[in-house]
Amino acid sequence: MDILVAGGHGQVALRLLKLLAAGGHTARGLIRKPEHAADLQAVGAVPVIGDLENDESLSPYVKGADAVVFAAGAGPGSGAARKRTVDLGGAVKLADAAVDQGVRRYVMVSSIGAQDPAAGGETMQPYLEAKAEADAYVTARADLDWTIVRPGGLTDEPGTGLVTVSRELGHRASVPRDDVAAVIAACLTTPSTIGVTFELFGGETPVDEALRSL
Repeated sequence: MDILVAGGHGQVALRLLKLLAAGGHTARGLIRKPEHAADLQAVGAVPVIGDLENDESLSPYVKGADAVVFAAGAGPGSGAARKRTVDLGGAVKLADAAVDQGVRRYVMVSSIGAQDPAAGGETMQPYLEAKAEADAYVTARADLDWTIVRPGGLTDEPGTGLVTVSRELGHRASVPRDDVAAVIAACLTTPSTIGVTFELFGGETPVDEALRSL
């Protein structure tokens, strides 16, 4: 498969690109800064230079893909305005580009708490609102085979390959970035995840088995 990952220099995205490349896929990472290209090449990925915020259309980057993954984020140090242009606007642009290019498979990294942004408090609410609106836009598209992954608190602990997934929203727990990447990669080839929004945490069930239970 040819898979385009938006936000290709993110910590989860780099792990995902490495897994995809190792699995024999063409792993392309959409990045804004050319100086990040070497980091993608080091994990076997193909860097694609483009700007989620300012490019009018992402269709040229999506062209030729079999699936797309939205793993971009404005980051914790950004203001509310940039969270809307990246976490919301970027996700919308990628969805529109996928439809424009006839790419149905769309996997998006969201966040726990997106079902109730106000509960996130002053600091988290703008981010969770952007994620919630992005989720709503994508899940309303009948022309996409979407999956929304809502990971818990992200850690840099080594992945275990053992997770907990739940369609019931509102839980709180953590999950290694390694395992988030593994779950996203598996979603791309697991039909039972299409049309599903689920939370993801560390757990005791192998990734493939967990996803088949959805």
